[in-house]
Parts: sequence; C-alpha cells; structure tokens
Amino acid sequence: MIIHNTLGQKDENFKTIHQGRVNMFVCGPTVYDHSHIGHARTNILFDVMAKYLRARGYSVFYLQNITDIDDKIINRANEGDKSYKEVSDYYFHEYLNVMQNLRVNSINYYARASLYVDEIIDQIKRIMDHGYAYETDDGIYFEVKKFTDYGKLSNQNLEMIKENARGTIKENKKNPEDFVLWKKMKPGEPYWESPWGKGRPGWHIEDTAITEAYFGSEYDIHGGGNDLIFPHHEAEIAQMRSISGKKYLARYWVHTGMVNINKEKMSKSLKNFIQTKDILKAYRAEVLRFALINSNYNTVIDYSEQLMKDSNDAVDRINIFYNKILKIESKSGNYPVNKDQVIEHFNNIMDNNFDTRGLIREFLAFISEINKNIENISLDTATEIGKIVDYVDSFLNIIYKNDRNNTNVMDIIIDVRNKARADKNYQLSDYIRKKLQENNIYIEDNGEQTVWWVKD
Repeated sequence: MIIHNTLGQKDENFKTIHQGRVNMFVCGPTVYDHSHIGHARTNILFDVMAKYLRARGYSVFYLQNITDIDDKIINRANEGDKSYKEVSDYYFHEYLNVMQNLRVNSINYYARASLYVDEIIDQIKRIMDHGYAYETDDGIYFEVKKFTDYGKLSNQNLEMIKENARGTIKENKKNPEDFVLWKKMKPGEPYWESPWGKGRPGWHIEDTAITEAYFGSEYDIHGGGNDLIFPHHEAEIAQMRSISGKKYLARYWVHTGMVNINKEKMSKSLKNFIQTKDILKAYRAEVLRFALINSNYNTVIDYSEQLMKDSNDAVDRINIFYNKILKIESKSGNYPVNKDQVIEHFNNIMDNNFDTRGLIREFLAFISEINKNIENISLDTATEIGKIVDYVDSFLNIIYKNDRNNTNVMDIIIDVRNKARADKNYQLSDYIRKKLQENNIYIEDNGEQTVWWVKD
C-alpha cells in the first residue's frame, strides 16, 4: 500500500508502527458555527480511508478532536449573550448529527479539548522544562527558533516564516514566529487554574495533548485539510517532538484539498459558504459522498449543481444495477465473474494512495460490462456480483441502504402493477408509477423484471 506523505512530499510504502494496527488522528472542527462542505470532504475521505484499512484487515483506532474552547467560540457566545459551553455544546451536537447523516461512522472517539486541560498543562510544563517555551505577561509561548525542524512539513525555512509573521504581533512574545501554548485570562473569559495563573489552552497544544493521551508520542497517520499544514500541524510537530526527542510525531501526513464553489474559493465574504446540512436537504448523503470522492483527495475540487446532478445520476445507476442483480433468480447463464479477482483489482487501485477516483471509474466500467451481459447472468454469479458491490460499498457507502425497507409491501405493489401491464391496463400501471414517484419511490422496467429504489 502506497500513501502520499505531505512530510517530504513523496509516495511511501505504508508500514505501521505496530503490526496490523493503525492509530489515526484527524483534526476536527472548532465548534462555533455550522459544518460546511470543506469539513464534509475531509470527513468523508478519512471515513473511506478508515473503513478501507479495516476491510484490508487492519485494526484501526480513529480519533478526532473537537476544539470546544477558542477565541471564535468566546466571540460567538458574547454575540449571543450565551456561555462558551452553550455555544460549543450546540454546534458539537449539530456536527455529530451531520456526521451521522453523512454515514461517517468510522470514528472511534471524539475528544473534546476542554476535557483534557490537565493533560495540556502537563505537556506545557514538560515543554518548558526542556527549554522550548517561555512565560510572558499574557501567556506561555513556544520559541520556534529552538526547534530546528520547524517548517519541514510546510517546506518553509525560518526566514520565510518570520517574514510572513511580521506586522501581526499583538501578543507580548519574543519573536514574531513564536506561537501560544497557554493564554492568560482576560476579563470575562472562561478559565482554568494553572501554574501560570488562570487561563486557557492555545489551539495547537490541544491536539498533541489528546493524541499523546491515546497514542503516546508517535503514531501512524495524521490527517486534515491542507489549510492546516501551516501553522497548525507544523506547531503540533514542534510541541511533541521537543519533549519526545523522536524523529516523528506521525509517520504519515495526509491532507485533503480545498473545495471551490463554482470555481471560486469558498468564503463567507463572497456569500458562497455552503453548509453541509443544506446540501443534505437537496441530495442524499450517498450522492454527496460520491461527488466528493470522485476526485483525487489532495486536489482542489469544484462544487457545483452540475457536479451534484452528475453524481446523482451515477449513484442512481449504481443502485439500479444493484437492485437488478438482487432480483436475478435464473439458474441458467454462463457469463463468468471471478469475485476474488475483481476485488483484488479494486484493492490494487485503492492501495495506490486511496485512489477513489480510479476505483469509481473501474467500478462503473465493471457495472457497464455486467449490464451488457445481464441476460446471461445466473443466480450464483449474481450472488458473487452482489458480494463485490457490498465489498466496495463497505467503504464508499454509496448504496441506498433503506431501499429494501418494506420489501414485502413493495413486492405486492410491483406485482399488482405488472398484472395491470399484462392486462394492458396502462392507465392503472402508469398511475401506480406516478403515485410511487410522488413518494420518492422510483421504478424501472427491464423486460419482465422491475427494480425499484428510494430517493429521499
């Protein structure tokens, strides 16, 4: 298996620290606002990745943090005359609901930063003891120039980082590139007691305190959007390695590309900021999943209505095919399908840096080939084909799982309609089709066989 590692910008053979086990951490959201399509792309990609690794036999512990104390949360709370906890609780539970609706269910644990303040304080103490941090009137800061590998993940040198940081210094710190580990309390802010007085964590330290609590000082995969590479992930590396003395924090760094909206960068100022929950009102989760994984995950993707319509058509075609295969009962037919060989082919594609785009292309070609020979497919072969689709869907999740609810009732309705067609009572058969469609149930006649599916 090959993974493209942002650290070093090269493809590498995947080798776990512990045989057969994968510890994977992905940066979660700061819960002060609604989840947007950029979050959806990252979450769907790493959901596919975790599920695929499990399908390949790995034991995966997938951890995601939740930043539930932050300047943005405090500001939102002040705007609405609420506590920071009311704001973070509301948006955290909304986020969980969106994740469930997206069929993102591979995450083992969501770690809320506010529950790890003891671990954060302990980690800051050790960073200071190792000589990498200092105290000022307004907080504790990491002294970047003392960590010589700072900038390697983002491929920047310290002079570039200093230049970019100039003119932005508001804190009382030694150098423009230094970043905050602990913020001393300002009037009206939430706080925790610490050796440096009342205050709260900086953003970067939350993640390394959480990952160290679960994985230790080094683990296999760290993921997130590529907008987090600098400074967030760069800072994480500096924090953990400054006290561990190890060569790595994470062995493999995997980053998703950004989402543009109709070829423009998504931005609240441009009023093209799309919330995930709004997309899910118009399209099924399976369609959005397809749209966001039918591309190389580390490239920029352009979201548009045309993309969603094309994805909807493709997902419908896959589901019609799947339901057609499930209906095959013929004992005859000699078209050969080698399940193990097909799955191995699909695995080889996914093993090349989780190439979901390549997999979907080959999967659709496979479906097209079977459709051409559908009259020559036996029940035994159809069963094998169904297993292939089930395997692919075990990590892509693009099959409409509720299509077979109330199957017995639908079988009766289909039987009545087929009888009306046989009796040439087309008025009744068309009426049944129309009423089903009004209730989001769609049917397709293929010779003597009728398949159906549900569209929410």
